[in-house]
Amino acid sequence: MEHQALVRAFEAGEDPPGGFHHAQHVFMAWWYLRAHPLGEALTRFSVALRRFAAARGKPDLYHETITVAFMLVICDRLGAAPDAPWDTFAACNADLFSWKPSVLDRYYRGETLWSDRARASFVMPDRF
Repeated sequence: MEHQALVRAFEAGEDPPGGFHHAQHVFMAWWYLRAHPLGEALTRFSVALRRFAAARGKPDLYHETITVAFMLVICDRLGAAPDAPWDTFAACNADLFSWKPSVLDRYYRGETLWSDRARASFVMPDRF
């Protein structure tokens, strides 16, 4: 799918062709981080993601800690090559696309990441 079409569908709360899976989440986070400073990108992405989940009738799918943590990891990775196109970024950061196991397993114990508290508000990593 063409990137702008994915962005438009996501921001409109519509399912893009092929669905909106983990790889599309990673792309959207990358896209927002390329277009905006971290704080603004995080706000815009989380608002759009909540709206997207609500439009599916599943507002409880939104997970604050996973959203913030992935955004921070992606932002950090962008620092190595801020102008790299998506295909290059994706190829250099293949670990971001694995959901189980997840790159976040390096930073969080399972019981912490999947807690109700972590779903509702950002929880700092507990693996150092």
